Amino acid sequence: MLNESLRLAGQKVAATDGRTFEVRNPFTREVVGTVPKASLAQVREAFEIARAYKATLSRAERAAILNRASALVRDRAATYAALISSESGLSIKDSLYETGRVADVLMFGANEALRDDGQSFACDITPHARKRRVHTLREPLLGVISAITPFNHPMNQVAHKVVPSVASNNRMVLKPSEKVPLSALAFADLLYECGLPGEMLSVITGEPKEIADELVTNEHADPVTFTGGVAIGKAIAAKAGYRRMVLELGGNDPIIVMDDADLDEASMLAVQGSYKNSGQRCTAIKRMLVHEKVAARFTDLVVDKTRAWTCGDPSNPANEMGTVIDETAARLFESRVAEAVAQGARLLAGQQRDGALYRPTVIDRVRPEMTVVREETFGPVSPIITFGSIDEAIALSNGTAFGLSSSVCTNRLDHIMRFVAELQVGTVNVREVPGFRLELTPFGGIKDPGLGYKEGVQEAIKSFTNLKTYSLPWT
Repeated sequence: MLNESLRLAGQKVAATDGRTFEVRNPFTREVVGTVPKASLAQVREAFEIARAYKATLSRAERAAILNRASALVRDRAATYAALISSESGLSIKDSLYETGRVADVLMFGANEALRDDGQSFACDITPHARKRRVHTLREPLLGVISAITPFNHPMNQVAHKVVPSVASNNRMVLKPSEKVPLSALAFADLLYECGLPGEMLSVITGEPKEIADELVTNEHADPVTFTGGVAIGKAIAAKAGYRRMVLELGGNDPIIVMDDADLDEASMLAVQGSYKNSGQRCTAIKRMLVHEKVAARFTDLVVDKTRAWTCGDPSNPANEMGTVIDETAARLFESRVAEAVAQGARLLAGQQRDGALYRPTVIDRVRPEMTVVREETFGPVSPIITFGSIDEAIALSNGTAFGLSSSVCTNRLDHIMRFVAELQVGTVNVREVPGFRLELTPFGGIKDPGLGYKEGVQEAIKSFTNLKTYSLPWT
């Protein structure tokens, strides 16, 4: 069992009053670690230290730190994966995959630290101009980045906040989810080991009701970057005031299966997109929109693949899926499916729960107004809705407050171009799961899922820097 400390400017520090909370394995319910409950004074101290520190790492030094960390993550993948699984309940397969993504984030961050994206503009291009040249450069922020991360990717979500901060020579105070803090602390220790000055990263753990407001309103916090649920994101936006915010919120992503789709491929994508990471991705497939001509065959294939999806003990490499984050979440999925069935949906597979273990579940005859698809159901549930035309498919997809990502299964170019043009989402993936991305590429949504700022290493660096222009009297 791990008895952890805060990471206050790189130093291991206990809570002021000695208070801790337990982190439990969702499958076994065993305590896997204890973590301090930081005081408000400690949160403020973390910001004060960071604000007073001026990072002086060169591009080469930042790249070297991140490259070393990337190599160590790949070397220690089994250790980090076991830690991720123990506190999140994710299968060891999913956790090993996550460590690979973390290594990629570090590698891309190292590359971006070396890349100068400055521009140069000639100024003699209009009759009123002069023979000068305007140049641009990016500088670290004056404030301290305040980062809050969720439980569903215990280490990769942390990496997506921390790595762009390091690459751009910023300072950050990070508060990981109280449900999965151990992976975040391990990631911070890795960066310190690789040479990161402690003042550039503090990790604060504790109760959100006690410290969350300070993370959002501290005078030195700018920007606030948050990944998590829509309701909390909007609450942060209301409190943050006049400061930058980067909010990556929930999703209700569809897979759209047209009548010309390869149904074996589409059904494989459907179950992978629904059940990987225990269905706990903002980009997980949460609605299956299927053309009525192929719905029966597609549904049979999804049911067959769902029944073959092994789940249970997260530490068993034979299991594709472990638990969801806790029993409360599992009960919510169970109740939403039960409500849908009571309203006319048909249960085809799953709807079996044992504590936090909720087996992959398929329902059809689902209507858009049912809670299971109207709201974000953040778990391994596959609700099937049929449609008769591409117009109806687009209307169904766009008919929610969410606009994060989507999957489209068709080979017709005219249909593909309509989906790309008309789906109200941040990403359209053709013949791929909605969540497909590189850790480098822009990622984010519109409508409730976010404010238009993107994650992905390149875009995050843009939001973590100030763009400065200067002009010189030479052309």
